[in-house]
Amino acid sequence: MNSIDRQSRRAALALSGALPADTLLYLLLPMYASDFGVTLPEAGLLLAANRLIRIIGYRYVQEFYAHRGAALTCTLAVIGSALCSLGYATLSGFWALLPLRLLWGISFAALNLAAQIMSTAEPLGAARRSGRSRGYVALGSALALPIGAVLTEQFGPRLIFFILTAAALLPLLTTSGLPSTPQSPLKDTRRFRLPNSLDIWSFLEGFTLDGLFVVGLSYIGKDLMPTGAVIVAGVVSALRYVAEIFLSPVGGHMAERFGAVQVLIGLSLLTCIALVGFGDGWLWTCAAIIVVLRALQLPLLPPIVALRTPGPDRVRALASRAVWRDIGAGTGPIVAGLLLPFVPSLWVYATSAACLAISAIACKNPPVPAGNVKASSLETK
Repeated sequence: MNSIDRQSRRAALALSGALPADTLLYLLLPMYASDFGVTLPEAGLLLAANRLIRIIGYRYVQEFYAHRGAALTCTLAVIGSALCSLGYATLSGFWALLPLRLLWGISFAALNLAAQIMSTAEPLGAARRSGRSRGYVALGSALALPIGAVLTEQFGPRLIFFILTAAALLPLLTTSGLPSTPQSPLKDTRRFRLPNSLDIWSFLEGFTLDGLFVVGLSYIGKDLMPTGAVIVAGVVSALRYVAEIFLSPVGGHMAERFGAVQVLIGLSLLTCIALVGFGDGWLWTCAAIIVVLRALQLPLLPPIVALRTPGPDRVRALASRAVWRDIGAGTGPIVAGLLLPFVPSLWVYATSAACLAISAIACKNPPVPAGNVKASSLETK
């Protein structure tokens, strides 16, 4: 294993240890909103808040990362994630939980950006490293979700967050080994950029898979199975991350063999079909299909971005795609909280699936900058 592979693994493991408290909150908050002192619409806002703050915060995280290096950036982010988990265990009410969600948003931005930067440090093998990185990231949540669901069924939704507070500090063992050398990404004088096809796809994927799907899994699942719903939903949610462990590396290899864009389009269209079935009542079957397809898709975007935006400006481009995904994933829980109690779920998921399908097809033929024909051929094979 070369040095780039090792740094990619360390960054991914740091995110893996910090992430479980957030993923478990996505499962528990819609089901146990009253235990946390919030309503369902307020739960949707809280689940969206960490993503919405990243819309603004990624720019500042990117600048801090460039000037201070990965080691300090990720160390501070890990400490912030542990404080958030402790707050979930002890605090109640919308205004008490909101600052924690904002802090987690900035912490995740730092860890996520570091993981993507490390995995795309060299174009050669970027898809492979991106797939392996997603597998490492999923380890913590795959373990925490089923254990947390069982403990919650027995002891309520608070105890597990005390345990995760201690677990969230373990990544400090890996962040010390990350590079501390500052970087200097290219300055981008345009603060507002019109979204391109990848931006729109990132937005809609975040909106559907990280927003509507995750909240709907808890909300609709509770109605279909009032007894034991938290355990079933926890197992299905955990399967999302188990699938990432085993299938995200497969997605990376598929991208290197068949072309990342072609694989992205095909998997996105299959996901849209499963989303319609999910909304039509085939909840658990289609949920399992969606988590498999999502796992295969996760490693595709960073290598596409790295090929279309080579050089130091890759950092800005990766952050930009993450912002658009967060805009979608931030609005998804809000829309789910507002619509699912009143609008038939088939309408909600069929509409979002149609939009995702159109955006995926639009990614096929991007404008090719002068001198970058080789990159375009690599991504489409």
